[in-house]
Amino acid sequence: MQKGNLTSLHQNLLSDYENFVIGTVNESCLRLAVFTGTYPWHFHPDSDELFLVLEGELIIELHDKESIILAPNEYVTIPAGVLHRTRSKVRTVNLCFEHTDANTVFVEESNE
Repeated sequence: MQKGNLTSLHQNLLSDYENFVIGTVNESCLRLAVFTGTYPWHFHPDSDELFLVLEGELIIELHDKESIILAPNEYVTIPAGVLHRTRSKVRTVNLCFEHTDANTVFVEESNE
């Protein structure tokens, strides 16, 4: 058993992108991401992904649907197989719950 503090984990991170596992439970992990910018288009064939925003604004672009915009304390689950990418215009801190062995398949951008 190990106690942690989310604020202390991210308050001193200054780079445009940090993403790391902060804990595991059974076959799932909890990731902390701090970033500004755009992450590439991708999907997870066999794993859902739940995003929970702590700070900033997370935009989740979907290939064939309207983007989802999350403010602090808002969350959404992206089902397995859904093509998406995350981006932020301001420093954003979010948690991501996913399968520990989730496979990520990157997709090249087209006509953007």
